[in-house]
Amino acid sequence: MDAVVAGTPQDVAPSRALAVWGVAVAAYALGVFHRSSLAVAGLHATERFGLTGSQLASFVVLQLVVYAAAQVPMGILVDRVGPRRVLLGGVLVMSVGQAVFALADSYAGVLAARAVVALGEAASLVCVLRLIPAWFPSVRVPLLTQATGPVGQLGAVAATAPTVWSLRHLGWEATYLTSAVAGLAVVVALVVVVGDEPARRVRTGTPLAWAGIRRSIRESWARPGTRLGFWLHFTHHFSPSVLGLLWGYPFLVIGQGLSEEVAGLLLSLMMLTIVVAGPVTGWWTGGRPSLQVTYAVGCTGGLAAVWAAVLAWPGDAPIGLLVGLMVAAGVAGPCALLGFEAARWRSPSSTLGLTNALVNCGGFLASLLAVLAVGVVLDVSGGSGPDGPTALHLDVAMTVQFVLWGLGFVQVRRQWRRCSVGAAS
Repeated sequence: MDAVVAGTPQDVAPSRALAVWGVAVAAYALGVFHRSSLAVAGLHATERFGLTGSQLASFVVLQLVVYAAAQVPMGILVDRVGPRRVLLGGVLVMSVGQAVFALADSYAGVLAARAVVALGEAASLVCVLRLIPAWFPSVRVPLLTQATGPVGQLGAVAATAPTVWSLRHLGWEATYLTSAVAGLAVVVALVVVVGDEPARRVRTGTPLAWAGIRRSIRESWARPGTRLGFWLHFTHHFSPSVLGLLWGYPFLVIGQGLSEEVAGLLLSLMMLTIVVAGPVTGWWTGGRPSLQVTYAVGCTGGLAAVWAAVLAWPGDAPIGLLVGLMVAAGVAGPCALLGFEAARWRSPSSTLGLTNALVNCGGFLASLLAVLAVGVVLDVSGGSGPDGPTALHLDVAMTVQFVLWGLGFVQVRRQWRRCSVGAAS
């Protein structure tokens, strides 16, 4: 068993720190799989439960609402009882939810199951991000933070083409029960490997009364770095989420006339691009705040341009352009994690869990708005009728992204100027 290894991250053996990070990221990847696995199962769910477009969107919307609403409580819990215990509880909860999702036979049942999954998953990323500065020297933190998202997205890779195969050959129940059982293996690894800090398996923070909690939230949100991080996450998270969580698969199959297999491969390409682009982003921008913001805005501006070309193309877009869309989304996606770096510049370590939770709310709020808006536009335009959506319905619905990008870019510029003024003073 692990005794006290060392008192500071600088004294920890790199292999030990990487083992802690690897197991914690495995828990995060499992949560990403649970969240993303409905993306390629949307058409199956529609047939299985007889859903409309809005009802189908409600699965993802509910997940995002619960996830976002749980962020601040999870951040406070992480600061109070430590990331190890919170992460263990989260994996157990989302595994139970996924098992219920596999066996439920009604719309209400699967809706409740997705809410439970989201509650458990809400613990994952904030816990991993809290463990990184506890186990690694500060010079390694930006790279490990950026690597967390892409490695976690391996769960989303497993939720695309492999899940298409599993649903077709093994069926609904076997596919989702298998993923629920996988949570038990992750729980064992967390118990054996992960500790809150090198010197302490379990860390307990200072108890807070309601007045102290409210004050901590106000103080954290008042920091310009927290608000910049929130809006960076908001602006760069939602478009890959729209593709990967629900609407990418129908858009490619119905809107662009691709086969289910090719659509699954394209979504897998986006996830794999995220895996590669994340560490490169961390290496290239680490320790350079100005470059981080400029690089993030440039990547997402490029993604918006590719989206505009796809949506404006007469008829089905050529496969090369669709490949470009997946690559652009995969490069822009990791930029959302630069929001955590922006917030970390000006946040005390004692409240880093809460600060990360506030930043994380930005991207999931934007994803919630985007996913919901696409479903609403489809319903209003007649795309949820008995014949289903057409390519035109889906093209029109996807334009809602440009509204959110406009809002995000304005706020990023505004908050970055405030950070610059604060640094100068």
